[in-house]
Amino acid sequence: MLHVRDVVRAHAYYAEKLGFRSPRMWGDPPVFCIPQRDGLALMLSQVEAGQDVRPSGMGTDNWSAYFWVSDADALHAEFAANGAEVTRGPQDKVYGTREFEIRDLDGHILAFGHDTTGTA
Repeated sequence: MLHVRDVVRAHAYYAEKLGFRSPRMWGDPPVFCIPQRDGLALMLSQVEAGQDVRPSGMGTDNWSAYFWVSDADALHAEFAANGAEVTRGPQDKVYGTREFEIRDLDGHILAFGHDTTGTA
């Protein structure tokens, strides 16, 4: 679950830039949703007014979330074409993945990667 400042605005980013959809939003006005795509899901929860959002990974190599996908290159191309903020393009890693990172509106770093070893 990621904390966000404005769940409606955050969901719009996930929908427009990353292709996620939320079948339902909770609250009136909405304060919670579960964006989903291709079997991936992520909870977004709005903080109360005046509270800080503290994303993991600010200034480090830590991620707020990591998604295991079938083709990181294709997903990166889609996200980049949609205007997502790519913070690190696709790279092969020593631990047997090819991955990239994006930053959402609240500063959360999301990584998307696929196996390059042929064992997963």
